[in-house]
Amino acid sequence: MSAATAARSTYPQLRLATNPVRVCFMIDRLSRAGTETQLLALIRELDRAEVEPSLVLLDGEDDLSRALEPADCPVLRLGVRKLLSRQAITAARQLRRFWHEYPPDILQVYFLDAAYFATPLAKVCGIPKVVRVRNNLGYWLTSWHRLINRLLQPWVDVTLTNSEEGKRSLVTTDRLRPDRVVVLENGVDTHRFRRFLLPDTSKKVVRVGCVANLRPVKNIDGLMHAAQLALRQHPQLVFEVAGDGEQRVALERLHAHLGLGERFILQGSVSDVPGFLRRVEMAVLPSHSEGMSNALLEYMAAGRAVIATDVGANRQLLDGGRCGLLVPPADPGAIAAAITELLANPLRAANLAAAARRRVQELYSRQAMCQRFQQFYRELTNN
Repeated sequence: MSAATAARSTYPQLRLATNPVRVCFMIDRLSRAGTETQLLALIRELDRAEVEPSLVLLDGEDDLSRALEPADCPVLRLGVRKLLSRQAITAARQLRRFWHEYPPDILQVYFLDAAYFATPLAKVCGIPKVVRVRNNLGYWLTSWHRLINRLLQPWVDVTLTNSEEGKRSLVTTDRLRPDRVVVLENGVDTHRFRRFLLPDTSKKVVRVGCVANLRPVKNIDGLMHAAQLALRQHPQLVFEVAGDGEQRVALERLHAHLGLGERFILQGSVSDVPGFLRRVEMAVLPSHSEGMSNALLEYMAAGRAVIATDVGANRQLLDGGRCGLLVPPADPGAIAAAITELLANPLRAANLAAAARRRVQELYSRQAMCQRFQQFYRELTNN
């Protein structure tokens, strides 16, 4: 009997309809970034009578990743930092043993290295379904990555993305079949944003917030240029950015060059996002590219007056502009003009914020997200 046949024989051919679907989630490591936060929320909120989760971390040995590990499901850390290494061979054996102990019906894999490592192994081990998550629009993928992704596709049963824009990108750019791409939108923990007052943009000091990692795609340099323009007319503004990353040194130099002083603050990493958003009246998402932005969902749940670039799923989330102002990407002047509009119309700012909060509560809560995933798992396994 071959190894693949032996592995397949460990899975029961018939399962009772009342059994929970067993899903193994796999990602490189855990952090407080958007995708990882959504994954941890999903694992935490899933109904254990419906879905029985396990978690595999390709690396996961750092202190932050260990601290974020969920306590209520099996977790395996593989400690792999290079795929072409002796450790990766040892890790493959560890993973096969883990899957023998906790045999999944579905492997759901995130990010490139985890997908490259686990997808072929899952099929060799006889895992019935492999689901790959691709939530960004692939703006940074090289031709080499695209080639490997196409080679993996025969082993992937379904690709998940969190927006219709993401699906269009996967179909047109990555040449995936439309019937093998499923859209499951993100959700936000609305309970963390209870009892937030609606914004008052007529105050003597108006704070403009942004939650973003300091990476080029987030366009914090563009926000700085917009701040310089807006401050010429509105000296009552203070801009604050919650997040850290590779661009920090370059942004600090730009900050000094533009003379923004204490009117533009790079806060660094912020663990209490609701607390940060409670202090601001407006929230800006200046990104060049987005899938479905977790930051934008948080802005809306907090009931802030929102300005967002018209990229990715931002238009969908903001209901075509009924829940916030949409501006063209890479246009600091448009952001500055939108800020002026909200300052000049405090009632409109509050009405947009209230509409945004209602929309999130109705469509994008964590409970709604979990229901979408649970139904997807049942349908995928015919359970």
